Amino acid sequence: MNDSSSGRLLKRERVREHLLGLIEVRRPGDPIPSERTLCAELGVSRPTLRAAADELVATGVLVREHGRGMFVAPDKITQRLAPDDAAFTVPRASGSWSGTVLETALRPAGARIGRRLEMSPAAGLRYIARLRLVDGVPMAIEHLHIPAGLVPAALAPAELESGELYDHLRDNHGVRVEEATQSIEPTVVGEAEAALLGVPVLSPALLIERLTRDSAGRPVEYVHSIYRGDRYRIVSRLDFTRDGTVTSSAEGTAY
Repeated sequence: MNDSSSGRLLKRERVREHLLGLIEVRRPGDPIPSERTLCAELGVSRPTLRAAADELVATGVLVREHGRGMFVAPDKITQRLAPDDAAFTVPRASGSWSGTVLETALRPAGARIGRRLEMSPAAGLRYIARLRLVDGVPMAIEHLHIPAGLVPAALAPAELESGELYDHLRDNHGVRVEEATQSIEPTVVGEAEAALLGVPVLSPALLIERLTRDSAGRPVEYVHSIYRGDRYRIVSRLDFTRDGTVTSSAEGTAY
């Protein structure tokens, strides 16, 4: 793993969160501040800002118009795999999964992630960036956000680099996850992500975002991940009953 690639990736993550926060308080068609203004506000270079903006353009969140700037994209059409009350299970993906920690930090939630986790923007959360591997091959980059109040002490490297994080949260911190809402969209990888995943720049990828709740209904984790499009796929099964009810199950496959 290249330290400079990791640093660029994490700086871009901060810019990405800022841009998404701007988008959430605007309507489709509204402009966002100019690149020059955003670079000054965030203290980053124009290439770093553009890399984050390019990802959001690729996923259809922003629209770039030559000579005019960037604008909030139209709302996306969303189709659920199953009704809210239908059974939805996600078996563990195939292969032997492990992880390498890129960065951990205790930092304020901020407005956007605070809304998702139903916590004050000033409240602390534990941020973890890790590279996930399958059978030793880089497969995904994950950015995890967990309320610090649920995990008073920093998660040990062993909890983050081996096994299933949810198992460690249950066994070591008493956090029992029960349900999650997850979205999947196509995207492409930037330079830093390509270096970490070992793929060419602009390779296809899957952007997966997930909000997880515990048995009491509290949000306990928000995570967004970039999965290799050439090595990972998600397969779902739909079961139709006579009354038209649909139940769904899904599984991820690394190959």
